[in-house]
Amino acid sequence: MTQATLNLPTESITEIVDGDPERMTAMLPSPCPQNHAANLLPLPNGDLLCVWFGGTQEGIADISIYCSRLDHGSRQWSTPQRLSEDASRSEQNPVLFLAPDKVLWLLWTAQKSGNQDTAIVRYRQSHDMGNSWGEINTLLDKPGTFIRQPMVVMPNGDWLLPVFYCQTEPGEKWVGNNDISAVKISRDNGQSWQDVPVPDSTGCVHMNITLLKDGSLLALFRSRWADFIWQSRSYDGGQSWSAPQPTELPNNNSSIQVTTLANGDLALVFNKMSAAGASERRASLYDEIEDDEDDIAAQPIMPAGRSAFWGAPRAPMTLAISKDGGRSWPWQRNLEEGDGYCMTNNSQQKLNRELSYPSIKQGPDGLLHIAYTWHRQAIKYVCVNESWVTS
Repeated sequence: MTQATLNLPTESITEIVDGDPERMTAMLPSPCPQNHAANLLPLPNGDLLCVWFGGTQEGIADISIYCSRLDHGSRQWSTPQRLSEDASRSEQNPVLFLAPDKVLWLLWTAQKSGNQDTAIVRYRQSHDMGNSWGEINTLLDKPGTFIRQPMVVMPNGDWLLPVFYCQTEPGEKWVGNNDISAVKISRDNGQSWQDVPVPDSTGCVHMNITLLKDGSLLALFRSRWADFIWQSRSYDGGQSWSAPQPTELPNNNSSIQVTTLANGDLALVFNKMSAAGASERRASLYDEIEDDEDDIAAQPIMPAGRSAFWGAPRAPMTLAISKDGGRSWPWQRNLEEGDGYCMTNNSQQKLNRELSYPSIKQGPDGLLHIAYTWHRQAIKYVCVNESWVTS
């Protein structure tokens, strides 16, 4: 595959933004019409990996996991490698995890059509930092188990994997009304997992755990209600969690990501938008695709009570900094602006204009590496210093 055959964008070289010399950007190459849900991982040698899912459209069975690498000292992202291969399921939400023993894990979800309540979690391992990969296996086989955010290794060696469960009532098609969060804890390097529910977490998903400088844990959540980013805290290493409470930051029922920096500050990337800024509403995330599950209702059942809000604009893409453990976020700056139109997921006709699903990691040199969905056509990469926001 040559550069000329790649889907938008054609330029995958990291370059300084005109008029903003403290910001560098690139568009990652891809052979797919749709590209979404990036996750980044800096490696010990300075390389940077990015994984995402690509294919025709989310929920369709040709959606697979892809990975591209930015070699240390290079400005050119590599031609993406396809890392999953189930022709019967939509494979989504990849997450990279470098274990303490230097085994690199790739985890992702696999679901039937647009039915997230059928999802299971699969994985592969690499023993050479992602240059080659072992066989595909199932990590979590309970239907409806979903992931999005990175694993956390505690000082005592425990592995914490945040999950959420996509639940439905009998005869109901999944739309996200009953999703709840939990934390999987492993003390044997991923061989077995303890399930720790997050109390009163209905509607709080994409749980993103980060270890604070005082040893406690902060979790931030996407809200199915498209109102606010919600937060929960743990003071016993993840064994128990407070009931989520809303923060001051808006959320549009789209993903966020936070990371703790070397100086103890928190860096968060999110859409500064909520349902309050929406003029339209979708029935569900998958209301455009044909369902191949005959035993599931063709249309979602909208409950009389609270229901998931789909269609709130997914823009702008905002970077925020907290210096008090996530209690306030006084420093905020937009990475990119737009109308964020997401009443359709159509990438083949380029109808979607969302900026969404960010990932943020700090490299060994202190730089902030960020990747996010650009109009569901490409993964956009941005690199800045913390001072780009705070100064």
